[in-house]
Amino acid sequence: MIGTGYPLLDVFVNTLYLVLLVFWIMLAFHVLQDIFRSHDLGGLTKALWVLFILILPLVGCLIYLVARGGSMHERQWQVTQAHQQAFEDYIRKVANTKE
Repeated sequence: MIGTGYPLLDVFVNTLYLVLLVFWIMLAFHVLQDIFRSHDLGGLTKALWVLFILILPLVGCLIYLVARGGSMHERQWQVTQAHQQAFEDYIRKVANTKE
């Protein structure tokens, strides 16, 4: 351990490890969410990506980000736009029924 003689440094290092772990878990969930959201991937390809991420989590996430990370924001944008459109359609439908 880095700061075994300094208790305050131990707290800092442990907090840093915890934050890195939380960030990594968030990254893994975002990658898995993107895999299942992708319409351009087939079922077998999705299964292989998920299996790769479950077997080698850190390496799998990093390779996925290098291979397909550039279009992750586009898929997120499409989902956000679809949700926004559905919400606006619902509001219009409810507003029309009360007249």
